[in-house]
Amino acid sequence: MDRFTMISFAAAIEPLRLANRLAGRELYSWRLIGPAGFEAVCSNGARIALDGGLEDCAREDTIIVCGGVDVKRATTKAILGWLRRQARRGARLGALCTGARVLAEAGLLDGRRATIHWENQDGLAEEFPDVLLIHSVFVEDGNFLTAAGGTAAIDLMLRQIARDQGNDLAAGVADQMIHTAIRSESDQQRLSIPTRIGVRHPRLAAIVARMEANLEDPISPARLAADAQISPRQLERLFARYMGRSPKRYYMEIRLERARNLLLQTDMSVMEIGLACGFASAAHFAKSYRAIYGATPYRERNAQAGLPL
Repeated sequence: MDRFTMISFAAAIEPLRLANRLAGRELYSWRLIGPAGFEAVCSNGARIALDGGLEDCAREDTIIVCGGVDVKRATTKAILGWLRRQARRGARLGALCTGARVLAEAGLLDGRRATIHWENQDGLAEEFPDVLLIHSVFVEDGNFLTAAGGTAAIDLMLRQIARDQGNDLAAGVADQMIHTAIRSESDQQRLSIPTRIGVRHPRLAAIVARMEANLEDPISPARLAADAQISPRQLERLFARYMGRSPKRYYMEIRLERARNLLLQTDMSVMEIGLACGFASAAHFAKSYRAIYGATPYRERNAQAGLPL
């Protein structure tokens, strides 16, 4: 896809190359294709020569869509039609990073388990509710493979190599890549809450987890404190000490972070996004959003679309 992510692309190709090298023969081969037919440009500006355009693939092929920045804009009717046709022909389909959104828009993930980069999960869940979104590093569901992005493609490919050629070869490839911990389908994408917030405090981590799980219907600080079996004043002190802000402020920030993801990744109206993130009125949403990001949601969306402000 246009503006694909280099790290996901390399993380998928290199395990296959190393498997061939360690085996001393060609176990895997690949072709690079894209809608342009001659080159693809990744998000860091590098240009990759392609082997061809969107011709039909063999039934035994695995087709992997490598997405990246602004994948929605890069997704065309020609790409969607081509993917549907390959699926009907029986090809195995996979996606890296935001490539899962392309498969979802083609209708190929309806009723299936899939994953996507954590930053894009909110948008995918809102746009394609029939996709069974899993927060793992990779997911296999029948003939469909999805990997979250970044180095998750390494783990997905190591799984394929182990299945095809045995665990010893997969372990050898991992050693070559200095990939010391091979992750499974059950491993989560994001760091644990204590690691992310930089605080090893079980009660604080539990409160933050409740906040993150309840963005559409925010829980009052008094209720959060009561459920954590502490007083509201203790809750305030806990957040002031470890987070440098009040619980109300922290909760607002994570709700607005989700709102911004939806604003930039979906066609949901600003009012719909506000409601999905716990804002009862457009005015409150706009005021809160401007306080954090320096612009109203409407201006942010128009700026992204290149429209006059």
